[in-house]
Amino acid sequence: MDEGQRLTVTTLTFWKNRAAILVVGLTANKIMEWPFNYILYPGVIYLLGIWWGGLIMIILSFLLCILTIWFYDWSKKDWLGIETIKTLKDYEGGHLAGRMTSWFLRRSDPIAFLFLTFWYDPFITMAYLRRGAYNGMGARDWRIFLISLFLGNGYWILASWMGVSLLEYLWVRGESLLRSS
Repeated sequence: MDEGQRLTVTTLTFWKNRAAILVVGLTANKIMEWPFNYILYPGVIYLLGIWWGGLIMIILSFLLCILTIWFYDWSKKDWLGIETIKTLKDYEGGHLAGRMTSWFLRRSDPIAFLFLTFWYDPFITMAYLRRGAYNGMGARDWRIFLISLFLGNGYWILASWMGVSLLEYLWVRGESLLRSS
């Protein structure tokens, strides 16, 4: 095998391993994130109300994100593509989501912070904005994480409350329509 073939095999092996890590990481994150955001969050808000339910969900979100940060730093693997997202600042391809993300990330750290806080979660926001990778959390990182935690959860609390209120209204309205006919 000559040098060019070895380089190609090495490159293919690298990208195969990188793809496998991303597939497993992104799949695991979605399996963890989707039920949390779309089942548990509205369920707790419905059962406990906006204040107590919101407080419980902020605490659960904090714990879930901290455990994810610790695992991310411990594994020293970019299993969610966060380090790759940092390179999206210069994206000029044909995908709308990539161009939109690039546009927001190029603006400034505060704009990137708001975009990531509302589009992703406090863990991804902090990991993207921290200086370096897999190096724990300094005081700046904690501030970013906690502000993102409260803003992002404020959004989810209101969105969940509005969603369950709408469903409750439609349910009651539907029952009254059925009874009157």
